[in-house]
Amino acid sequence: MRGLLDDVPLGGRRPCLLFVHAHPDDETLTTGVSVAHHVAQGADVHVLTCTLGEEGEVIPTELAALEGDGPALAEHRRGELAAAAAALGATHHLLGADRPGDPPAFRDSGMAGSAAAAHPRAFAGVPLEEAADAVRAVVERVRPDVVVSYDAGGGYGHPDHVRAAAATRHAVAALPKGCRPVLHGVLVPATWAEEDRQWLVRHVPEDGEWTVPGAGTTYAANVVPDEVVTTAVVDHGVLAAQVQALRAHHTQVVVGDGWYALSNRFVFRLAGREGFARLDPTTGSPVPEGAA
Repeated sequence: MRGLLDDVPLGGRRPCLLFVHAHPDDETLTTGVSVAHHVAQGADVHVLTCTLGEEGEVIPTELAALEGDGPALAEHRRGELAAAAAALGATHHLLGADRPGDPPAFRDSGMAGSAAAAHPRAFAGVPLEEAADAVRAVVERVRPDVVVSYDAGGGYGHPDHVRAAAATRHAVAALPKGCRPVLHGVLVPATWAEEDRQWLVRHVPEDGEWTVPGAGTTYAANVVPDEVVTTAVVDHGVLAAQVQALRAHHTQVVVGDGWYALSNRFVFRLAGREGFARLDPTTGSPVPEGAA
């Protein structure tokens, strides 16, 4: 498979990548390996976060009072995000915040069906054009060679992930063709998902606290046939940076030995690899390998 920069004519200059994510922690959970890898390779790497995750669940009991208090949790997660971005080595941007400390333009919409979706600034509910214009402003300022976000389904269907994917795609498509960065969406090859499942079964403690995928597991929608995934970043050498960034998101993540878990106690492998497909910015569909 190809790398994220293989379709970019750099001409000897320093490459620039922009990773667009919905909430704090998504940048590390979903693309932490790729961010840290390209930083280590000398690229100029930026992370754009669309909301501060006001609706997130809180794992540590000593911080339980933050859950349900949107403003307090947002400020706490802002600090977590800054620490995670520093651990990965990326420059961070908050969508719609022009100066450090400014609030973001949009708010966490919560999971599908959540009452938070009715908030007037809920990211999933604002007009797509407004969200896309905000993303486009960052793209025009950063001028990346490559932009990475989710597939059209937002990875696992969270409304803010879906909106982030759509806003990113529209932002890129609105640029003149000669000025468009290469757009990629995060996808997981089915064989990787099964390999990771089998590894987790062997390595996660059987103490009843964690939920390990079982045989016949129905994976998230971004787990696709191997041939759809045309791009990969594999770098076990940056796992330490990813783990440090995950630990910064202590309200959201528990880190084990080679794995991590979210508030629902579902576990995932820290495999040192991430898959992608180049996306057509006008349709959002994966571009087949070898296509122009």
